[in-house]
Amino acid sequence: MPRLAITTSLIAAVFSSSILFSPAARAFVPPVPEIAAKSYYLYDKQSGQILASRDPDMRVEPASLTKLMTAYLTFKMVKEGKLKLEQTLLVSEKGWKTEGSRMYLDPKVPATVDDLIKGMIVQSGNDACVTLAEAIAGSEEVFAQMMNAEAKRLGLKGSNFTNSTGLPDPALHVTTSDLARLANAIINDFPEFYHIYSIKEFKYNNISQPNRNLLLYRDPFVDGMKTGHTNSAGYNLVASTKRDNRRLISVVVGTASPEVRAAESSKLLNWGTQFFETPKLYAAKQAVQQVPVWKGKESQIGVGFLNDQFITVPKGDAAKLKIDLTTQQPLIAPIKVGQQVGTLKITLDGKVLAERAVVAVAAVEEASIFGRAWDTIRLWWKGLFG
Repeated sequence: MPRLAITTSLIAAVFSSSILFSPAARAFVPPVPEIAAKSYYLYDKQSGQILASRDPDMRVEPASLTKLMTAYLTFKMVKEGKLKLEQTLLVSEKGWKTEGSRMYLDPKVPATVDDLIKGMIVQSGNDACVTLAEAIAGSEEVFAQMMNAEAKRLGLKGSNFTNSTGLPDPALHVTTSDLARLANAIINDFPEFYHIYSIKEFKYNNISQPNRNLLLYRDPFVDGMKTGHTNSAGYNLVASTKRDNRRLISVVVGTASPEVRAAESSKLLNWGTQFFETPKLYAAKQAVQQVPVWKGKESQIGVGFLNDQFITVPKGDAAKLKIDLTTQQPLIAPIKVGQQVGTLKITLDGKVLAERAVVAVAAVEEASIFGRAWDTIRLWWKGLFG
């Protein structure tokens, strides 16, 4: 029996009434502002859509943005119980002598993992990074191998890490698209640590240092994430803003100064916030539609998504969306929850915005031998006569 596809157009009434607009209204979206950076990227976390980018896959030098991956692995070790926040570590001679920004660890005084994490994030301490890397992997070189293994698992296809700090190395490189993916993974996987990125000042060893992310002081909606700078890389910033329960992540690399990286990041975030919205399409486990099932204890099954689904559109265009659901037929029981059964295509003015896999939101067990036999006859008859 050939597998057929049934396509159904769904109405835009899936949206709440608060975001319905007149279909006749045209949304105004100006071009992406000029961004004085080598490469940039703007990402909507809820929908997973890229709102703007320039050379997103170009290899660039991350500088201290490398510490996002160092932090990711550290958070993972703490979550798995392999490191304890109250655990104390001594800085090695290598860590103590590491050049660049530091939290001013004392080689004679142990520091807690909790302080080291804050020193790494808020103060961008290279001595903290090396200390954590050596505690986790035994050496910074082995830690770099762990970083690359984690990068591969996360799907960072354009990145290669050689150290925990971001100090210049010919083989160290990332892409802005990878940095956005990594920032998103930190927010998703370790929400209990994310608040550290909004700390404006941290004091250690009687030395107070401010967070170098100027947007934390200027924009009440910005709550992260990380700055970076070397002479060869320029000034870099991964920033994140949450406004009206909508989170955007921006990446700007290769700017001329701390002021420029803050201003250009702000341009991107404000543009994405002001001219776009991200309504919820469907709630998790909500049945988008009931579709026929063959040879099962139930004759129909609800299909949809296991997670909330969002879409980013120009403000005012939500009611103009067209949603087409294509389901595979015949669907033969047994069917498990989460099993892909079709595809949802979302278009606006004829342009495809997204295609998403549709899954079973309930299970259907196999029917009895008599039920399966009867449906076999029905399918044969249906195939014979169309």
